[in-house]
Amino acid sequence: MFPYIDIGPIHLGTFGLLLWLAAVAATVVLHKNFVRNGVGADALNVVAFVVIAGVLGAKAWHELQNPADLYAAFRQIIAPGWHRPFAVAMDFLHWFQAGFAWFGGMLAGIAMLMWQGRLAKPDGLSGGKAAVRMLDLAAPAAAIGYGVGRIGCLTSGDGDYGINTTLPWGVHMAKDALVLPTPPDALVQPTPVYEFLFAMALGWLLWRLGKRARPLGWMTGLYLFLSGIARFLVEFVRVNPRLYWGMSNAQVAALGSVVVGLIVLVVTRRGSVVVAPVVEVSS
Repeated sequence: MFPYIDIGPIHLGTFGLLLWLAAVAATVVLHKNFVRNGVGADALNVVAFVVIAGVLGAKAWHELQNPADLYAAFRQIIAPGWHRPFAVAMDFLHWFQAGFAWFGGMLAGIAMLMWQGRLAKPDGLSGGKAAVRMLDLAAPAAAIGYGVGRIGCLTSGDGDYGINTTLPWGVHMAKDALVLPTPPDALVQPTPVYEFLFAMALGWLLWRLGKRARPLGWMTGLYLFLSGIARFLVEFVRVNPRLYWGMSNAQVAALGSVVVGLIVLVVTRRGSVVVAPVVEVSS
């Protein structure tokens, strides 16, 4: 694992680099989907706003789960004193490197996408229909971007890896990983790799299904349903603490995603059908 890459005096975190790469990948996929559907929105602007909202939402959700820890972290950040703003800023950035909740990021990203949809008015739609249409268009990009970003969790060792294992594909965390396993030299399951592989398969499936006309909201429901199943299952081999009925917080959220996705699939099955893509581009 490589939490940081040093190039001369430059000290780069691999989590940030992979987050940037995830945004690039999502932008490319979303742009191609806009092109084949004749949508004139700017994919780069859409993804930029969604990434910012997603990161802030994921961080806020994670921290607000334990207000006491958040307060302690705040006290530690300001410990150098406001007369040393650079030291405070560095402590803040170090704190911000780790601790993100998938569900909070997803909710914030969905809200931002819906807002962007209302502005872009894809396919001539407006209001709530435009917001839902944007979610459908972004589903393949969301899957691909999420998968690429998960590799950043693995390279940085931010605590999203799996339980200790003797499997031949188990991995060691670097000594400077953001969160070390117990014991530090233990082999752990590379759960971000599992999610990456599933996300690539899901992105491909959603792209292929997008070639035909689908009811408004159907693609979003399918994304929520399948991605929720994947997250629910991977939590069984992740190190997250079990908080509710033997399940982790992320697992409960994933179960909610599955239920909501299933409801959306059923409700939209006979709903308004959107015109099929007008231009086909290679996947």
